[in-house]
Amino acid sequence: MGKVKASKVSSLKPKKKCCRSKTRCMRCPYVVAKMKKLESNGVKGSDLKKQLKRVRAA
Repeated sequence: MGKVKASKVSSLKPKKKCCRSKTRCMRCPYVVAKMKKLESNGVKGSDLKKQLKRVRAA
C-alpha cells in the first residue's frame, strides 16, 4: 500500500473486520473512524500526524 498521508487516512475504505494487531493498520475501521472525527474537529498538519501515531498504537 505504501505511505499514506495522515490527511488521506479518513478517506480510505475501511476493512470489514479489525485484526487488532499491536500497531493497527491504516485501513482498520477504528483508525479510519477516529481520523474522520479528528479532521471534523479541525485538527490539521503535524498535529494530525501525531494523532495518527497515537490512534494506531491504541
